[in-house]
Amino acid sequence: MSSPLLTRSRVPLRAVAILSCLPYLGLKTAWLTGSDIGIPEGSVLLEHRGAVAVANGVTLLMDACVIVLALLLTRPWGLRVPAWLLVGPVWVATGLLSPIMAGFPLQLLLGSGEDSGSEPFLHDWVFGVVYGGFIVQGLALGALFVLYTRERWGHVWQGRMWEVPGACFGTWPRTATLFAAAASVVPLAVHLRSACDGEWLRALDVLFLLAGVAGAVVLAFRRVPVLPVRVPLALAWLGSGAAACWGAWLTVASVVTADDATVSLYLAYAGQMITGSLVAAVGVHFLGRRSV
Repeated sequence: MSSPLLTRSRVPLRAVAILSCLPYLGLKTAWLTGSDIGIPEGSVLLEHRGAVAVANGVTLLMDACVIVLALLLTRPWGLRVPAWLLVGPVWVATGLLSPIMAGFPLQLLLGSGEDSGSEPFLHDWVFGVVYGGFIVQGLALGALFVLYTRERWGHVWQGRMWEVPGACFGTWPRTATLFAAAASVVPLAVHLRSACDGEWLRALDVLFLLAGVAGAVVLAFRRVPVLPVRVPLALAWLGSGAAACWGAWLTVASVVTADDATVSLYLAYAGQMITGSLVAAVGVHFLGRRSV
């Protein structure tokens, strides 16, 4: 009997995920070969060509990994891949793509609310092509991952919280959750202030942080026992990935480009990374215990 991973319903999703990578990969390849397509005169990208080339190479490889993941999630050999080798990259992809998937459509509908008067970073059409591709990637890859996990690990996220054995809880995840909540205070304050000052996209950072901590609280303290297990797991997954991955990415980007980020921003990024990592650890602990 053939694996359910070969069902025809997943072939279109795989094709969409792969094809949606091509515009981004094409742009990155063009920039790495010396083209300035989509980059206006005066852009900061033209002032840090060495650092930008490294970043382009890294991000090109990261987006190429989406193609590998799409194949892994739909081929029989994908079921034999160790869990950590699959879950880690998908968690990173989820963390990086989710804020874009939520923020870019809102930005188009409401406007950025920011007018710094500085030279443009990229031409507007580049954001449409790149972020549009990211949204399609996120939807297709997310659907494939849900189908894959339902087949391979569906039993660990079924049922309601009151049905979960007591062995899935303990002192360690509760302590980690409390530290995560404490670490989130600084980034929450910084992003809330930015949102109130007109940078309303920062409100999404607040929502993802709160979602991650809320998911960890339910998973560690068994709060809201009537909730389906998949709800706090989804909150912890999305919130931890967005907080940790974007905190790390913005830290590296600020250092490499010698950006004039303030001390409070660096503290916010650090708090995001700590919060996201601790929430992810709580989720791993819960899933590991329940799988046993």
